[in-house]
Amino acid sequence: MTPRTAPFGRTLCAMVTPFTPTGTLDVDGAARLAAHLVTEGCDGLVLNGTTGESPTTTDTEKAELIAAVRAAVGPEVVLVAGVGTADTRHTIELTNAAEKAGADGALVVTPYYSRPPQESVEAHFRQIADASGLPLMLYDIPGRTGTRIEPETMIRLADHPRIMAVKDCSYDFLGTQKVLAATDLAYYAGCDEHILALYAVGAAGCVSTVANVVPRQVTAILDAFDSGDTSLATELQLRATPFIEAMMNAGLPGTVTAKALLTELGLPAGPVHAPLLPADRKTADGLRAAYERVTGAG
Repeated sequence: MTPRTAPFGRTLCAMVTPFTPTGTLDVDGAARLAAHLVTEGCDGLVLNGTTGESPTTTDTEKAELIAAVRAAVGPEVVLVAGVGTADTRHTIELTNAAEKAGADGALVVTPYYSRPPQESVEAHFRQIADASGLPLMLYDIPGRTGTRIEPETMIRLADHPRIMAVKDCSYDFLGTQKVLAATDLAYYAGCDEHILALYAVGAAGCVSTVANVVPRQVTAILDAFDSGDTSLATELQLRATPFIEAMMNAGLPGTVTAKALLTELGLPAGPVHAPLLPADRKTADGLRAAYERVTGAG
C-alpha cells in the first residue's frame, strides 16, 4: 500500500470553543479541553471551525483561542485554524493572524452565500495560499456553503505547494476518489460516518466532531485498520454509528450536541452563541445514554 501523506496528523478533533456562562471566551477551559483531547488520543485539533462556532466569535477571540491551546498542548500537536469567511480579504487577514498565533495550518472553507463560480472559487483559494506561509486544508461542505469545490477544481488546486489537504464533507464519494486517484492531496473525513470508508481508500485521517466526547473510540477505528484488522475496524465503526447519528443527525448542529454532552461529562464547554440554542433536557439525557452505550460507561 502507498504510504499515506498526513500533513496535519491522523485523528483530528473539530474542537468546540468553550465559553463562560456569560458567553465570553473561556481561555482556561479551552486549554483544559485541548489537553484532555490530546491525552485521549487526538494528534491534531481544528480550532475556530464550524463546531468551534467561528461565525459568532471575534477575530481577537480566534487568535486568543489559538494561542491558549498552543500553550496548553505544546509544539508537537498540530493545530489547524479555521479561517474561512465569505470575503477573500478577510480570510487572508485571519490566515495571517492564525500563523502569528501559533497555528500549523489553515482550514479554508468555500466562500458562502455569494455562490461564486468555480473560476472564482479557485482564485479565492490560490490568493489565500499565496498570501500566507501556512499550508492549507480546503473545506468542501456544500451543504452549508451552497457551493461545491468540484473535483476538477480540486485537481487543479493540488498543484499549489501550500494547498495540501481537504476536509471532505461533500457526500460525493465518487468525486472524492477521483481526486485521491489524481493528486497527492491528503483527504480527511469530515463526516464521522465516513471515517472508515474514506480511510480505506487512502485518506489521511479524519476531522471529527464526535471526537470531542469519544476521542478514544474514533482513534481505535483507525488504529484497527492500520494494524490490518479490518474486521475490528468495521465493527468499531458500526458500533459508533448510533452515537454518530445521535450527535450529528438528530436535527441539531454538532456544536449543540457536543457541548451538551461535554457539560454532562463535566468537561469545559459552556453555552452556545445565538442564534444557536442549547439542547433541552430530553436531548441531553438521550445523548448521555448513547454515550454510555458506545463507551460502556455508566
